[in-house]
This record gives sequence, structure tokens and C-alpha cells, in this order.
Amino acid sequence: MTTAFKSRALSTITNETAIACIGLYCLAVVMGYGRFLFTATLPDIMVQLSLSTSIAGWLASINYIGYFIGALIAMFVPQRLTWLMLILWTMVSIVTTMLLMVPEMSLNTWYVIRLLSGIASGVAMILSSSLVIQRFSHARRSVLSALHYAGIGVGISASAILTLWLLTLGYHFDVIWLSAGISSLPLLWLLFAIRPSPSHPTELPRDYQRSSILQTYVNFKRSLYEASAGHTKSIVLLSASYLLAGFGYITSATFLPVMAAQRLTTQTYAGLLIWLVVGIFAMLSNPLWGALAKRIGETKTLMGLTVLQVLGMCLPIWVEGSVGLYGNAIILGLTFVGMVSMTLTLMKNINPAYSNLLMGLATLAYALGQFIGPLVTVALAGQDDNFNAGLLVAAIGLVIGLILIYFFRRQSRMIR
Repeated sequence: MTTAFKSRALSTITNETAIACIGLYCLAVVMGYGRFLFTATLPDIMVQLSLSTSIAGWLASINYIGYFIGALIAMFVPQRLTWLMLILWTMVSIVTTMLLMVPEMSLNTWYVIRLLSGIASGVAMILSSSLVIQRFSHARRSVLSALHYAGIGVGISASAILTLWLLTLGYHFDVIWLSAGISSLPLLWLLFAIRPSPSHPTELPRDYQRSSILQTYVNFKRSLYEASAGHTKSIVLLSASYLLAGFGYITSATFLPVMAAQRLTTQTYAGLLIWLVVGIFAMLSNPLWGALAKRIGETKTLMGLTVLQVLGMCLPIWVEGSVGLYGNAIILGLTFVGMVSMTLTLMKNINPAYSNLLMGLATLAYALGQFIGPLVTVALAGQDDNFNAGLLVAAIGLVIGLILIYFFRRQSRMIR
């Protein structure tokens, strides 16, 4: 027994920087692969499976429905079960990634897999952030949180590099997805190594009980009331702005490689190179915005990022050719991860005791915006597959979101 506990202690990782890197790897897997590898491989998927833009839009949106459901699930996860549920849904994310290599699957099977993948992304995004960030000391939390959220950019870059490499070798999306899944497997061991260490490992927590669905609902209502007491307006304003942020960025985040393939016909793999640009700037952005937030605060930083993203959405409309598309890619990478981390930090800070619940609530709104976005874009694109109208509507949505953030800032000042 003593030897078992010694080996357990030896296998547990407690270094804060190492934990942040594991968090980075987790986001790279569940977000970079689970969600955004679809964007990188979408042009090849459309060609190999002869998919229309409309079906591609629905495949994207079904994943965001899953993300919505995943955020909802995460809201019901008690703090004491965070690690266990994170392990479970990370496994689901990896399995659904590898399943897309199965040949000749029906379209309905694709929908189911992308739905499950979205659920896994939503749960794991929130729970990994909650689990990892709470392990940081106050003095290092800002820097290490930025490192953790950089995983989204790392995952996007990895998805672009992996897709570009395997396509040039003559492979297609099936091998790409399988390779992504295999490269994700070490994450499971690393997550096991940062599991919480209960004081009495042989006993269940005292508050553990098998609650009925009705009791779970009652507990959730009570928690929601306690979490929002005195903060309802702030939560509503921030959640609504986050919904519009999800709606705003998703046109580029889903269809940018397709737009590049349409407009830059003389440039081989233009879509993947542009997607790589998104990932590189997403990796670089969080330390930059984290440092700025330390000086001027998360709310002002979020407002600045929103203004910048509006500009990015308009660039492909105003500027023809590669300049507009690469400009959009750079700004998209610079802004969207920062907007996620700033919003979730602000939401968590409203009532830290209910961080899972509040971050889940915000992510529900974000996922709803992401679900609506591709459908609106596809509807506006018409038979010509022109995405300019979708980009314009996305920019308008972001402007409205900016106004809501301004009112959130005023409301926060009033509470203080």
C-alpha cells in the first residue's frame, strides 16, 4: 500500500508551468483538432465527398450545436468531478477525431460524429480551464493563463501544418484526422498526472450522492441564483456580447480556407497557408493581450479586440485578392483567442466560487452564436458562394457586441 501511494506521488505533476503546458496541449487537442481541423480539411472534404457549401455549413453548425450542449453539461459538473469529466470527454474528443478516417460513412454518421466532437470540445474547454487555472498561484496566474489559452492557436497551427504536409504527400482528410487522433493520445497520460489528490483517497467525498434528475435541476437553479445574485445585468450583458462575438468570428473561422481557394486560384494550398497564419498569430496573441489587460484591465482590452476584429471582417470586402484575406487571417488570429480568454476571465471574476457555472453560461451563448453564424453565411452566400455579405453581417454583429461590452463596463463600475 505504501509503495502504491509513493508511485502515485511520483507520477503527479505539480509544477505550475508544466500544468499550464498540459492545459495548452489539452486545448490544442479538443479545440485545435476537435473543432478547427475541420476548417483546415474542409476544402479537401468538399472535393473528396462532393459536398455542397450548404452541407459543409451544416456540418460546421452541428459541431457548434454540440459545443452548446457541451457547455450546458459543463455547467452541471460539480467542482469535485471536474477532473474525472475532463478525462472522459477528452477521450471522446480523441475517438471522434480518429473516427473520421473510416471510409464511406453516411452523411448522418458524419453529423453524429461532429455533434459528439462538439460536445467534447465544449465540456473539455471549460473544465480544463477551470481545473488548470485554479492550480496557478495568484502572482503567476495571468502569465500562465495566457500560456494555457495559447493552446487554441497551437492547435490551429498544428492542424494547418499537418494538413499541408499530408496533402503534399498525396494523402487526404481521412489520414489527416487519424494522424491528429494518434498525436493526441499522450494527453490522456498527462491529464492523469495532474489529477487532484484527495486527502482520503479511499473514501468518496462526504457530499457525494446519486441525485435524481429533479434534484439536480433544483441544485442547478439554486446555484444559478447564488452565482447571479446582485450580478444579473452584468452576466446578461457579457453573455449577449459573447454570443455576438461567436457569431462574428465564425464566418472566417469556418470558411476562410474556402474563400482563399475561391479567390487565390493560382496559389497552391493558399487556404492552408492562410489558416496557418491564423494559428501563428493566435499563439502570439495571448501573451500580448494578457500584458495589456494587466495595464488597462480585461474590459478595455476586450473592447479594443472587438474593434480590431470588426476591421478584420471588413478587409476581404474592401481589399481584393490576397491582401484582404491575409489581413483577415492575421486579425482573426490576433483577436479571437484573446476575446475568449478575456470574456471567460471577466465572467469567472463575477463570482469565482461558481466559475464552472458562469463560464459554462457564457460558452452557451458563444456556441449559440457559432451555430447561427455558418447558417446565416451560407444563406447569404447564395448559389455564387459569395461570402462578402456574411462578413458584413458578422461585422455588424460585432459592433452591437461592442456596445454591450461598454454597458457591461458601466454596470461593473456601478456595482463597485
